[in-house]
Amino acid sequence: MTTTGKGMMIWQISRCEGGDPEKIALSAKEAGLSYVLIKVAEATGPYNVDKTTGVDLVPAVVSALRAKGIGVWGWHYVYGYNPTGEAQIAIKRTKEFNLDGYVIDAEAEYKLPGRATAAATYMSTLRAGLPNTPIALCSYRFPTYHPELPWTTFLDKCDYNMPQVYWQGAHNPGEQLERTLREFKNIKPYRPIMPTGPIYKAGDWEPTAADVIEFMDAAQRLEMTSVNYFEWYYGRTIMKPVWSAVANYKWGSTTPPVPQDITTQYLNALNTNNSALLASLYNSNGVHITAEKTIQGTAAIQNWYLDFLVTRMPGATFTMSNVTGDATSKHFNWKASSNLGHIVDGNDTIGIKDGKIIYHYSFFNIQSYT
Repeated sequence: MTTTGKGMMIWQISRCEGGDPEKIALSAKEAGLSYVLIKVAEATGPYNVDKTTGVDLVPAVVSALRAKGIGVWGWHYVYGYNPTGEAQIAIKRTKEFNLDGYVIDAEAEYKLPGRATAAATYMSTLRAGLPNTPIALCSYRFPTYHPELPWTTFLDKCDYNMPQVYWQGAHNPGEQLERTLREFKNIKPYRPIMPTGPIYKAGDWEPTAADVIEFMDAAQRLEMTSVNYFEWYYGRTIMKPVWSAVANYKWGSTTPPVPQDITTQYLNALNTNNSALLASLYNSNGVHITAEKTIQGTAAIQNWYLDFLVTRMPGATFTMSNVTGDATSKHFNWKASSNLGHIVDGNDTIGIKDGKIIYHYSFFNIQSYT
C-alpha cells in the first residue's frame, strides 16, 4: 500500500535533483519512501510542464519511481473559480499517469462566499471521473480556525484526510498532531488521517531533525498509517539534516524507543542552550513562574529562556538532582555554572499533562563571581 510509511511532496520537478528522474527515484529509494506526491495540476491546467519546451516532466519521474517500487500520487492546488474545469484536469492527469492516488490542495480561495457550491460541483465531477482512485483532502491542520472551508463537502467523497500539520513558529509537532486528530474527529465524515509535515523555512523558523522524529513517533502512537512532508527541494538542498532524519527513520518499528523522562529532556535542552527546544517541552498555554515574573505561552517562554541562556547565564552547564514525582508532577533540584556566575539553589516543580509542561514553578539565585 502506498498509504503506509513515509512520503514526500514534489512541487517543482526541475528543482529536484536537477530534474533528473533517475536521481529522484534513487534518492526516494535511499530515503525509504513508500510514495512520492507530485504536483500535476494548478487550477484548470497541467503543472510541471516545461514552459519553454512544452515537455511534460511528470511521466518520466512516475516511470522512474515505479521502477524502484515506489508509489506515485498527484496533488493539485484548486481555487474554485471553475470547479468543473479543475475536476476535468484532475481526472485527465490522474488517468494519464495511472496515479495511485490524487490529493486536493484546497486553501484560502475555498473559504470565499459561495465556495460550498463550487466544492460540491468539483467533488461530484471528480468522483464520477475517478470512481476507484483513492482521493485525499490536503488543507489546514485546525478546522476550528477555518470554519468557512466546506470541510464536509470535500471529505464526503474523499478516502483520506491529509491535513497540513505545519507547526510553523513552534517546535511541538506531537502536540499539534494530537490537536489535529481531536478536531477532525468532530468533523463528519471522519476520514483516516495521513498528515503532511513541514520541511521548509519561514523567516527565521525551520523544523528541526528532532521535530520530524517527534512528528513520526506521534503519528505511529496515534495509529496513523503514514506521514508525508512538503517538500522535496528544501529537504534535499538547504535542510539536509532534516531530510536525513526522515530518511533514517524506520517506519513501523515494533520496538519504538522509550520516550525520555521530561526532566531528562529538560536538562538536555538546557545543556545545549536551545531555547526553542525548551519551549517545545511546554503546553502551548503553559505557564512558567519565577520570583521575577509569570510567563505564559511557548513564544514568551522561549524568549525568557533565550535571555536567560544568552544574557544571564551564557554557555552554562547544568546538573540536576533529587528528582521525585510521577507522570503528572515532578520536583527537582539543580545547579548551573557559567562564565558570569553560578546557581547552587535551583528548586523547581513542574506539572505535566499529555507529556507537556503545563505549569513550572522555578526558584533560583544567580551568584556573581565578582
